[in-house]
Amino acid sequence: MDISTTYLHKTLRSPLVVSANPLTEHIDNIKRMEDAGAGAVVLYSLFEEQLRQEQYNLHYHLTHGTESYAEALTYFPEPIHYHTTSDAYLEHIHKAKEAVSIPIIASLNGSTAGGWTKFAQNIEQAGADGLELNLYSVPTDPSLRPEEIEGGYLVTARIVKDAVKIPVAIKLSPFFTNVGYFAHQLDQLNVDALVLFNRFYQPDIDIETRDVYPNLILSTSHDLRLPLRWIAILHGRLKGDLAATSGIHTAEDVVKMIMVGANVTMMASALLRHGIDHLQLVEKNLRQWMEEHEYESVSQMRGSLSQQHSEDPSSFERAQYMRALTTFKMPTQSYSGEAFWGLPE
Repeated sequence: MDISTTYLHKTLRSPLVVSANPLTEHIDNIKRMEDAGAGAVVLYSLFEEQLRQEQYNLHYHLTHGTESYAEALTYFPEPIHYHTTSDAYLEHIHKAKEAVSIPIIASLNGSTAGGWTKFAQNIEQAGADGLELNLYSVPTDPSLRPEEIEGGYLVTARIVKDAVKIPVAIKLSPFFTNVGYFAHQLDQLNVDALVLFNRFYQPDIDIETRDVYPNLILSTSHDLRLPLRWIAILHGRLKGDLAATSGIHTAEDVVKMIMVGANVTMMASALLRHGIDHLQLVEKNLRQWMEEHEYESVSQMRGSLSQQHSEDPSSFERAQYMRALTTFKMPTQSYSGEAFWGLPE
């Protein structure tokens, strides 16, 4: 049984890819991921804000005191003063590549155009097999036009693609007026893959202390429905690969995503919740399901339930929304009873 797949111009032993998460900060964990069956690993994200702060710090150390002493113009700080996060990240790539044979994909998380090019080149030189750009911003300026936001993303994708030879994947949010149109624009820039979708971690508030704080909630299998719909719609309409992320926890989740057209399925929350060895269970159950349903390979099932191959293409569009609402039936338990909400009576 062949469960291999292709992603970012490489053949992977499995469609199970570890997405960016804190577990990838340790080389021993990456080794365990390979042993457990991961087809590739996306390293934890390096944030644009971290790179920007390092540039500020370096500028400060290089110029501090130069206005007071003439001889200070030749002063150069010791590396420990400014070799921080970015250098450690590049070293981590190098060590990961030495430790495992599966592809290692770096991850950059940013919000603006520019500032990416040089570090993308450094990532390539460090030996990464690919680069995932996580384009994440929260526009709060009501005068900022949508085309300005999308234009900034496209500029970022273009300059990074032009700067490196390794494959580039773009991780997107679902918050576009027309996801399909923007996906096609990225595809025209020869982006090698789209990763759908980034999960935004929404803030919460403490009504007693009046503080705003981050609220990280791990995904569940229910979260796969949004990327499932758009991968189904985009499959066969783009040159690049499609990676499914958010809500991949079980072999059934993997099968669903491959059937709608995903090249790979990315897991993070499942591993944080159940441990790295959960990959083995998912692969075991994937093989068992394929055997029971007489599939000889992952490629055989890929896209079989995409919109292009669906008997009812409208099922991925508004018609399904109408059908869901008009056919909904109330549970047998009375609405007024607490048991309706799954609570004890």
